[in-house]
Amino acid sequence: MALRLQQTCKYVVLLFFAFVSIYPILLMIMSSFKTKMEIITHPLGLPSGFSLNNYIEVWNKVHFADYFVNSLYVSAVSVLLILLVSSLAAFYIARYSFRWSGFVLFFFMLGLMLPMRLAISPLYMMMLKLKLLDTLTSLIIVYVAGHISFAVFVFYGFFRTLPKDLDQSARIDGCNDFQVYYKIVLPLMRPALATVSIVDLIAIWNDFFYPLIFLKSTELGTIPLGMLTLFGEYDTDWNLLFCGLTLSSLPMILAFLFASRQFIEGMTTGAVK
Repeated sequence: MALRLQQTCKYVVLLFFAFVSIYPILLMIMSSFKTKMEIITHPLGLPSGFSLNNYIEVWNKVHFADYFVNSLYVSAVSVLLILLVSSLAAFYIARYSFRWSGFVLFFFMLGLMLPMRLAISPLYMMMLKLKLLDTLTSLIIVYVAGHISFAVFVFYGFFRTLPKDLDQSARIDGCNDFQVYYKIVLPLMRPALATVSIVDLIAIWNDFFYPLIFLKSTELGTIPLGMLTLFGEYDTDWNLLFCGLTLSSLPMILAFLFASRQFIEGMTTGAVK
């Protein structure tokens, strides 16, 4: 009886935290179908009807398709470069012994201790001299540089859990160093890749600070900048804003749902032996 009561209490607590986590998303989706007056008068109630007029209006009014393409391009290229560079760096540091390995690892870890936003003025001047201001390339460079440290940290810990006998066996079979990485190690690190991909993708996709600093042209804006146009000095289109937030969060929700298993495995890799 006591065990049954304990299990019931556990499920009640889990359901409560699940509700707390899911309710804001449901409220955002429900608000996207409401009119502006319904949001003001009944912010927590159900919409009077389900119509796609709000979505059609925000798609046309904010030029959401252009912002979506820009965000997708910047996020995809940045994440791919982060995965490539950081996995190669972590593989070399973890699998090879050389004199400066500890210093190189510490150099990467400095990126976790020092936020890049403290250096926004030098970054801005550097992009200005390189003539990269008002280009999506400037965002990609900043995102890759800013997220490599976390990725190296995750990949380094993952590589340390893999036995080095795999490398030696592959070299006996005729593989060179890059083939060991590409054919042996890379297929085994899918959980770590999923973890880094989701964490960095969400951070880059939702970032508002760097696009605001480096982008001036409206047609190059990302989704967070596009949502800014819905805020007026005296009035805000709350129904269109919730539509835009729903559309912008949908790719992240789908990405997490498809990669959630790999994400959880990557977070727990190395926790037990």
